[in-house]
Amino acid sequence: MNIPTINQNIQEYKNQLLTHSLYEKVKTIDDLHCFLENHIYAVWDFMSLLKALQSKLTCTSTPWLPIGNPEMRYLINEIVVAEETDLALDGSRQSHFEMYLDAMQECGAKTQDITAFIENVKATQNIFVSIKQSNLHPNVKSFLDFTFRVIEEGKAHNIAAAFTFGREDLIPSMFTEILKNFQINFPETDLSKLIYYFERHIELDADEHGPMAMQMISELCGTNETKWKEVEEVSKQALEKRIGLWDAIKEQITQKELELI
Repeated sequence: MNIPTINQNIQEYKNQLLTHSLYEKVKTIDDLHCFLENHIYAVWDFMSLLKALQSKLTCTSTPWLPIGNPEMRYLINEIVVAEETDLALDGSRQSHFEMYLDAMQECGAKTQDITAFIENVKATQNIFVSIKQSNLHPNVKSFLDFTFRVIEEGKAHNIAAAFTFGREDLIPSMFTEILKNFQINFPETDLSKLIYYFERHIELDADEHGPMAMQMISELCGTNETKWKEVEEVSKQALEKRIGLWDAIKEQITQKELELI
């Protein structure tokens, strides 16, 4: 098995995401807020996938040791630099999560819920307890739970699968669909930070991070068919969880519409 085979086998899941009816549902500023207030959890847990990979593929403790393949150390460290300390719209350094929070605040979306959730994670010291205790939609809980189960399992190739096929490879096309909708429906709203965030991700993931992540998968799996099969399965599950997240946001927007009738 190889990258093209996996891409072929997961294409139907990617198509479901790229043609999801959620994109057409985001028509009002309240709809946009609902989208952002749910999607922020995917922005946040992505960082944990990233740091889990860095922990697996490089030395992040002392005394330092030359762990693993230098090429993979370079790949993951390059992605970490951009995701954790990228240039924001104003020229300052921010993680992409912090950029997203700023963009939410700029357009009036609530950030209190994600902030409270992170505080709860600090307090419980157990992500699974925090997910269970939260008031999040069941699909959002399931999305987060899947991410951290993959991380807890500790298999680098599976973490890379969720990271690559569930996120990096998907984001340029998916975010392009989202951006089209924003620019049509919200011409009067200042979404400069949000548009910058999405455009930055499209640029980085299409040109740099996506290919780097694919190379990482190939290096981690090599000629091990068991690993390749596990990568395919995790990739499918990651895409299913993203579809579930999109379903949850669409459901919440629809519910709000019904309440206004």
